[in-house]
Amino acid sequence: MKKEDLVRTLQEQLHAVQSERQGAKRDPALLAARIALKQFQSQRLAGTHADLLAAPNSREAALFFLEELYGAHDLSQRDADLERIIPTMQRLLPVNALQTITEAIVLDALSERLDTAMARALGTQFTPDDYVAAYRACTTAPDRTRQLALVQALGMSLCELVRIPFLNATLHMMRGPAKLAGLGDLQQFLERGFTAFKRMKQAEQFVTTIVGREQRAMENIYAGTSAPFDVA
Repeated sequence: MKKEDLVRTLQEQLHAVQSERQGAKRDPALLAARIALKQFQSQRLAGTHADLLAAPNSREAALFFLEELYGAHDLSQRDADLERIIPTMQRLLPVNALQTITEAIVLDALSERLDTAMARALGTQFTPDDYVAAYRACTTAPDRTRQLALVQALGMSLCELVRIPFLNATLHMMRGPAKLAGLGDLQQFLERGFTAFKRMKQAEQFVTTIVGREQRAMENIYAGTSAPFDVA
């Protein structure tokens, strides 16, 4: 995909993400419900992938996925940083790196929409059975399949990204200017993902393992299987 197409997609999806988050901020009940949902999902993922979090080889990458892609903390500043620096990224970053960032935001936009739908149904107090019921009632299998496809695409893009010569040095060189420009959150996100995958052996297997488990969990939920998250 050309840089111009990636930038257009990136801008569209950033606006979608910002719309979801700003809408929640205007509705305190929805915001609280979304936070509760994200906390539940983060804890569930940590349980499902406990072995990856415990293993020295994969711990950093697993934490990156859980905290940066599924975490409950507010990412509004990172998104604002990203929107400000899009023209610079288009000019300086290789297409592979720009594609990876775009894939992360496309995934983010879809996940935010699905989370909002579930949060409206669940509120702040719910059980795991309530969560499973809302998952089936409020989201569709095609949307969840696309979500997993985006997770896999992002993971594999990171695997490819770490092989680009001099990209690590470029990210380090950007650290000071990024901080001065008020882009520290974005710089941390980029460096953290790159470093985690750079240090990991068999990164492709790590991605395949996560996606495979989540695929089985999704299939279990829609099939009505008891203990749907027992997939490790």
